[in-house]
Amino acid sequence: MAERRMFAKTIIDSDAFLDMPQSTQLLYFHLSMRADDDGFINNPKSIMRNCKCSEDDLKMLAVKRFIIPFESGVVVIKHWKIHNYIAKDRYKETKYKEEKSSLALDDNNAYTECIQDVHGLETQVRLGKDRLGKVRLDKSKETASAPDESKPQKDKIEINTGNEQLDYALSEYEKMRKKIRKPMTKRAMELAIGKLQKMTTDVDEQIAIVNQSVMNSWQGLFPLKEEKKKETNVFDEWRNA
Repeated sequence: MAERRMFAKTIIDSDAFLDMPQSTQLLYFHLSMRADDDGFINNPKSIMRNCKCSEDDLKMLAVKRFIIPFESGVVVIKHWKIHNYIAKDRYKETKYKEEKSSLALDDNNAYTECIQDVHGLETQVRLGKDRLGKVRLDKSKETASAPDESKPQKDKIEINTGNEQLDYALSEYEKMRKKIRKPMTKRAMELAIGKLQKMTTDVDEQIAIVNQSVMNSWQGLFPLKEEKKKETNVFDEWRNA
């Protein structure tokens, strides 16, 4: 692993980055310094503990889309290719090829999660397990057919609460429910959002409640424990100071 890493000022000078708590920014720098040549880190929680940061810092980096987490526990720096250019004669590919295969590069050269094309594949296709799990195709057909876009897609749940970070947290909650084999319907998501709004009107607390269920693989949404509420309030006070 290289001893030196670079950081693009376009990322670390952005309002999105500077609006985060200093402990979250610190964790980002430590993760980036220890990433492999493709930007992957296999021990984010150990690094978090060593630099005296909290799980909330790790969660915030994911919610703000500065890192992309995988079910395996590995994370990747989203803007790695913007930060670092590594010469071919020095480049060493990541060991986390399965996680890497579930990513693509957008127009800005940042990592983004991609949906692999399964058109024409037979019976059963395994996609990246951190993203989609297994897709079982109709065994009565030799190949998978593209969905008819003129018909509504029953499995697609559109989430629009008016807050981008909350929408992302809820989409991760929906993915987690699929992973634990408790998929949500559109009505179930509407009820979950309604329950969330009854618990609290504070958006940051709502996000923390959803993230709590995602991190613990809970089927339902539950109020924060008192110590978590205090942490959220401390963050709000810092941000509004």
